[in-house]
Amino acid sequence: MTEWRLLPDRHRKASENMAIDESVLRHRFETGVNTLRFFGWDPSAISIGYFQGLEQEVDTEACNERGIDVVRRITGGGAVYHDFAGEVTYSIVMPQDDPLVKGLDILGSYEVLCAGLVDGLARLGITAEFKPVNDIIANGRKISGNAQTRRAGCILQHGTVLVDVDPDLMFTLLRVPDEKIRDKMIAAVKDRVTSIRHEVGDVERRAVVNALTEGFGSSLDAEFVELDLTQEELAAVPEIEAERFGDPEWTGRR
Repeated sequence: MTEWRLLPDRHRKASENMAIDESVLRHRFETGVNTLRFFGWDPSAISIGYFQGLEQEVDTEACNERGIDVVRRITGGGAVYHDFAGEVTYSIVMPQDDPLVKGLDILGSYEVLCAGLVDGLARLGITAEFKPVNDIIANGRKISGNAQTRRAGCILQHGTVLVDVDPDLMFTLLRVPDEKIRDKMIAAVKDRVTSIRHEVGDVERRAVVNALTEGFGSSLDAEFVELDLTQEELAAVPEIEAERFGDPEWTGRR
């Protein structure tokens, strides 16, 4: 069993959340420990993938009107709506040569790391499975999406676990190719996406985080020690936030 650091579950604004992920990534070899973090979004936010165009993906005017943050991730993938109360987000930082993932390609590492989500959901009474490339499905519907990047010899993987989902609000904030097909897209999401609430009813956030922590502990053979960011990691967050995630020019650069 390997000792991992568990950062406490906290709600933060989008730019700070992404800056913390990058700071932990940058300092992994200084801290000498793998990290699991759970967090929420305050206010609710949309994150876009590293390679996406902001104006093509997000209705920024609608977001501004509703006080919704918008941030660009350093991971790929599509635009995601992160609801304040509707999801639990996690991130993992570990070296690429960690025995758990050494020699694995991205798909293989996704399967290893996402096993913690499958195990954690089972503890909530939800039968789920990994679906390549990077999704978790329950009863044939997506309940978790995940994204990954590899930098400085490390893996950063983060993803969402849907506690609840509101497709109508989602497609008010995200752009659609043609307004005439908005209703069809909403219906498609309702058919393809599920949530913890839909599967088993209301579950307190703390119970979700605890179940996922236990799931990751089992699948990763990890013993979690709850600690906070180091002084060095914490000190780097405002700088990273200013140069990237909190900078409107960087967010809208594509």
